[in-house]
Amino acid sequence: MSSYRHPGIVFTDRYFTVPLDHGDPGGEQIEIFGREAVASGGTGAELPWLVYLEGGPGFGARRFIGAEAWLGRAVREFRVLLLDQRGTGLSTPANRQTLPLRGGPREQADYLAHFRSDAIVRDCELIRPQLTGGEPWTVLGQSFGGFCAVRYLSAAPEGLSTVLITGGLPSLDAHADDVYRAAYPRIERKVAAHYARYPQDVERAREITAHLAEHRPESAGHRLTPEGFQSLGILLGGGSGSHQLHYLLENAFVRTPLGTELSDAFQEAVRAATSFAGHPLYALMHEAIYGQGGRPTGWSAERVRAEFPQFDAAEALKGDGPVLFTGETIHPWHFEVDPALRPLRETAELLAARADWAPLYDTERLAANQVPVAAAVYHDDMYVDTEHALRTAASIRGLRTWVTNEYEHDGLRAGGPRVLDRLLALVRDEV
Repeated sequence: MSSYRHPGIVFTDRYFTVPLDHGDPGGEQIEIFGREAVASGGTGAELPWLVYLEGGPGFGARRFIGAEAWLGRAVREFRVLLLDQRGTGLSTPANRQTLPLRGGPREQADYLAHFRSDAIVRDCELIRPQLTGGEPWTVLGQSFGGFCAVRYLSAAPEGLSTVLITGGLPSLDAHADDVYRAAYPRIERKVAAHYARYPQDVERAREITAHLAEHRPESAGHRLTPEGFQSLGILLGGGSGSHQLHYLLENAFVRTPLGTELSDAFQEAVRAATSFAGHPLYALMHEAIYGQGGRPTGWSAERVRAEFPQFDAAEALKGDGPVLFTGETIHPWHFEVDPALRPLRETAELLAARADWAPLYDTERLAANQVPVAAAVYHDDMYVDTEHALRTAASIRGLRTWVTNEYEHDGLRAGGPRVLDRLLALVRDEV
């Protein structure tokens, strides 16, 4: 355990040991990392704990520099634990380099089956008494972290004093197919809004797509394809994402002695935006987070996309219509074009075929909930369906929602203290 100072904050790095399989507590153990944050001044030990669960799946907790964003607000009344969920960050990372230690694809898939929200919540419940002395704590869940928080309410509400959720109310019973059937129309609306803002991008996107269909260049081993280019639409779910996408597209081409080519700057920017090197669990586990009810997810986003032919880039190029970007969807081709995922293709296939996922949510327990809960629901959120979220909100007794179009899915990052203030006011009946 080591401590160090940032402006306004004292951080302490903490490590915990938990079972890989909570059903076998005496079996293999893995390491979980959390970074404690308290305000400078020595008052942190007197404050209640708040554990932050990052979005994803597959992302470690944000690395803050001092008392920035919502963290500066939180440490005024909480002792904060920024938790790297299992397999992410410094918590026994799972990636193309480490997973072969488990064995072949079958062993890797069996191992990763222990990396969903049910296991993450049980990790939290082993860690909590070590920090709080047994007292319940507050959970702040962003996006997938909110999915984990709803699982927490289903499985161990006795460990919770308060739950705060930002952009992360999951459907309690939807199959992955239902999730993506709702997602593609939302993505299409975001793309239409982008093209309305930047109409010049319609032709730019068509020119880039046509070039990629013919040439398929590589950048640092990452093959650029029309489908990969379309996946840049994931940027459109953030508050500044449309502007980021526009600026990325504007320098796509450069004149060379060999003719017009895609610029190195553009190729590198696309690679950085679409690579899973820093978060491979996002690709491996993204559909598994919806796995319930004895049905495989079966590459749901890929299958459901066929129901929306307007997303077919090749067909768009045959006419004069726009090339539509896609969003938060994972496809088999990701495991062909991305060097961080290529060695894990067979593992991904086995996870997609898996049908024995345990139920994640207890609707009866949620209907009888006694824990104060507040959730920010972002109107027309590209990543989490608003209708699904509000249906879940109505299913959790006492949950109070703040439905807003002031922010996109990254509202906690963009709105920081204001978002946290609003949720705390809701659970305290101050608004």
